Amino acid sequence: MNWHEFWTPVGLSLQVALLSSLVVIVLGVGAAWRMSRRSFKGQTLVETVIMMPLVLPPTVVGFILLVLLGRRSWFGQLIEGLFGAPLIFSWWAAVIASIVVAFPLVYQTMKVGFSSVDPDLAGAARSSGANEWQVLRYITLPLTVRSLVTAYILGFARSLGEFGATLMIAGNIPGKTQTIPTAIFVAVDAGNMPMAWVWTCAIILISFMMLLFTRQRK
Repeated sequence: MNWHEFWTPVGLSLQVALLSSLVVIVLGVGAAWRMSRRSFKGQTLVETVIMMPLVLPPTVVGFILLVLLGRRSWFGQLIEGLFGAPLIFSWWAAVIASIVVAFPLVYQTMKVGFSSVDPDLAGAARSSGANEWQVLRYITLPLTVRSLVTAYILGFARSLGEFGATLMIAGNIPGKTQTIPTAIFVAVDAGNMPMAWVWTCAIILISFMMLLFTRQRK
């Protein structure tokens, strides 16, 4: 084993998890804020769809993404036409897979956080002339900062450990789309147990430190 062989999947996983967690925290906060403010017809159906990636097998999520983003889909053809390369089996495909599987965790965590805020505080701010953005920025988010941190770390950890959906649409291309989970799978399949253990310990250590940080903030 050499340093480059070890670090390549680790570095790629961290990059994918960092970008996807940043995107998903923005989307999750926005969706949870919208859903927690008022009810609307069909809200239960929408939330059920949002939470589906949490209960579906990752390979099923990956298959659906493959159909939606593949070279035969209109979106896949549009991306390939614009950038000259297909979206699937690329680094960006791994990011998209991570966003989809991490979104339900972030959404649910933030929705619980928003629901814990006293609505009278927001109402008082609105009656004083604050708009919705100001209410969110100066009232709601400061009061839900713990939920925000927890949601981000859960999203990052879920993205870091994503395997099934990533393998379906990003593949396992060393140096390009091979993340820690897929690298472990290949190492075990090849009988390279020492390398599999090294990557396993690395992802356990990263996940443990992040969860420990979350626990210490409570």
